[in-house]
Amino acid sequence: MKIEHVEKECGGTVEDVIKAFRCREPEKRIPVLRLELDYELALLHEAMVEKNTHRIDQCKARLRELRQEMLMLEAL
Repeated sequence: MKIEHVEKECGGTVEDVIKAFRCREPEKRIPVLRLELDYELALLHEAMVEKNTHRIDQCKARLRELRQEMLMLEAL
């Protein structure tokens, strides 16, 4: 798969793609990443219940990062 295709499909940079390729065992990273996503979603829910806008923004930013990594790993 060409780097340009992965970058276009996932919205990542070339550096992100290179980093993902260097990860020798993405199949081991994906389950851990899913746990991180679940945990961050739980934190987001808690922040929403508390109406803590600062924490909500932090959780959303972290979820975007985790989503990006997941898309890149699944594209490999």
